Amino acid sequence: MEPSPRIVIVGGGFAGYHAARTLSRSLGGSAHIALVNPTDFFLYLPLLPEVATGILEPRRVAIPLAATLPGVCCVLSEVRGVDLESRRLTTRTPEGQTSQLGYDRLVITVGSVNKLLPIPGITEIAHGFRGIPEALYLRDHITQQIELAELAEDPLERAERCTFIVVGAGYTGTEVAAHGALFTAELARAHPGLRDQPIRWLLLDVAGRVLPELDLKLSTTADRALRRRGVEICLGTSISEANRRSVRLTNGETVPTRSLIWCVGARPDPLVQDLGLPTKHGRLIVDEYLGVPGHPELFACGDAAAVPDLTRPGSLTAMTAQHAQRQGKRAGQNVAASLGRGEPAPYRHRDLGFIVDLGGAQAAANPLGIHLSGPLAKAVARGYHLAAMPANRARVAVDWALEAVLPRQGVQLGLVRSTAVPLDSDAPELPRIEP
Repeated sequence: MEPSPRIVIVGGGFAGYHAARTLSRSLGGSAHIALVNPTDFFLYLPLLPEVATGILEPRRVAIPLAATLPGVCCVLSEVRGVDLESRRLTTRTPEGQTSQLGYDRLVITVGSVNKLLPIPGITEIAHGFRGIPEALYLRDHITQQIELAELAEDPLERAERCTFIVVGAGYTGTEVAAHGALFTAELARAHPGLRDQPIRWLLLDVAGRVLPELDLKLSTTADRALRRRGVEICLGTSISEANRRSVRLTNGETVPTRSLIWCVGARPDPLVQDLGLPTKHGRLIVDEYLGVPGHPELFACGDAAAVPDLTRPGSLTAMTAQHAQRQGKRAGQNVAASLGRGEPAPYRHRDLGFIVDLGGAQAAANPLGIHLSGPLAKAVARGYHLAAMPANRARVAVDWALEAVLPRQGVQLGLVRSTAVPLDSDAPELPRIEP
């Protein structure tokens, strides 16, 4: 009897999770399926701003791999190297132990990491927003700044602590600023000493509008909601230098602050370059079947892969959650087809719209091209998330219900220190959401 084929998936984000799920369902016990990931959960990234601002508890967005992927061996490790010739991976556990893992089929879904720019002070001062540690750190940091601001006797120190700067007005930065402004307003109400103190949120981007990659109507809706909330939107502007008490903007202005949140963008995980295979814009080149040319055993999808967009010839699919999820499913089907189960099919997906959660009762959405805003868009957004989450739906719904009738608990937990969440991290990027 021939041994069962060994399928290894590297990365447990949207693409990797759904590839593993599809393979588990299509191949059953006829193949050995392993998912290599440095954490034991799939992170439902779109709801991370609600973790950072006290609406959801962190475990609500952490989908346990072992419990939701029956028939998949979840390997708690990170991949340190890939030997394409011998078809073996070198992995390292959280305790530093290394081992070798062989494969007959390999699916690369490592996602992306922070996009860094050569700006003095950025890596030392700024923090990204890419995973649960960053969200918990930001929640504590914001709470601490408001609490310390009430005690500060120096007006300059108080202004520094009450000013929060978000760099990048894409999907991530827009949601962080929108939720953050509501969060600090609620925190300040519990501190009478801040009654007359302005609390500033600045959202910077070199583009000419917020959400520059999305539909103009969505951008206009988000811009209007942010400005009504008091967020200062600085377009055509970024930062030229940062230190622990201020940042200098590219327009020459110096803004006192102790909070710099970096949401500029993403670049593919460094493992992609380490493979030594052809890339495009840093992403591994694949064909429309998500296979790597010249390597029939190798597949890739999600942010790590330069997937051709068949609906727009000559373009690549965007780095979004839904592309990653649907590519993961297609990759799983095509891997199964390469082992004789079904027929391979190309990846083709047309965007059906986007959702941007703006906190409170506000959101912007355009499902099927229908532009929505306000409470109706919020209902669509939350309904979509509940439908899209693989698990934890009831827990998320309960947290939302409690948030609607009870005040948030503005306390510091002290679980994550600043040094534990450096900007140059390998956590996955918060994706845009399409219905």
